[in-house]
Amino acid sequence: MKKIFLFAIIVCLASIASAQVELPRPSPRASVMQRIGVTVVTITYSRPGVKNRVIWGELVPYDKVWRTGANEATTISFSNDVKIEGENLPAGTYALFTIPGKTEWTIIFNKAADQWGSNDYKQEQDALRVKVKPAEGPDEEWMNFVFRNLSLNSADVVFRWANLEVQFGIQTDTLRKVMADCRAAMKDLKADDDRTPRSCAQFAAENNGDPAEALQWVGKSISMKEGFANLATQARLQAKIGKKSVAIQTAKKALTLAKDAPANDVENLKKEMQEWSGN
Repeated sequence: MKKIFLFAIIVCLASIASAQVELPRPSPRASVMQRIGVTVVTITYSRPGVKNRVIWGELVPYDKVWRTGANEATTISFSNDVKIEGENLPAGTYALFTIPGKTEWTIIFNKAADQWGSNDYKQEQDALRVKVKPAEGPDEEWMNFVFRNLSLNSADVVFRWANLEVQFGIQTDTLRKVMADCRAAMKDLKADDDRTPRSCAQFAAENNGDPAEALQWVGKSISMKEGFANLATQARLQAKIGKKSVAIQTAKKALTLAKDAPANDVENLKKEMQEWSGN
């Protein structure tokens, strides 16, 4: 019995001794995510350092396909269809290759996302290529990606390393996507769900959606539970279609139910009523 016990201890110790030690990568892994409207964009990459090396034209040759980082190929994913520099790109995950040049870069979205480096890159698997101009940037020891100029429907991806930055634009059609999702939600709307039609109508009112359609949605919300928020939205939509006198009456009704409404929302509605009345 003792021999069996000692053997078990030896096996356990040997297993511990052979366990792999996790070591840091010279080019650490990183990920950056940005939501553009309702579209999630995620970039995953490894961050090489300059380390006193000449980067452009030497470590990274000009006019050759590059993994846009170190180790595994950099990937970029989109939860919905997008446009890149005005060109259509379906939702999905892509390897983000580039071809650096002195005066122009080619940005490549390749369908084979799971690649090591660019050794197995095949141009026939490209989903999209766009060309952009590089620009001088602040010195960056560690390569990185950031998002700039964020709006409801667009953002710019900026790649930065050494003394260079390269930017490309992402465009989404947030209004079309949200309105389509709202239409689908209305078909399966629960009898006590006054929040969904109210939220959809409010989004349409604030982002130039179809006011007639939005009025139908907010009407459903009001029929379930009348309150300040849905009546205020109804008033704004009525004003949008030119029924300002009706909008004022609806707004007055909303104000009678404004006991628990945020003070700022109440003041905004009062100001809008003055505008609708021409005062």
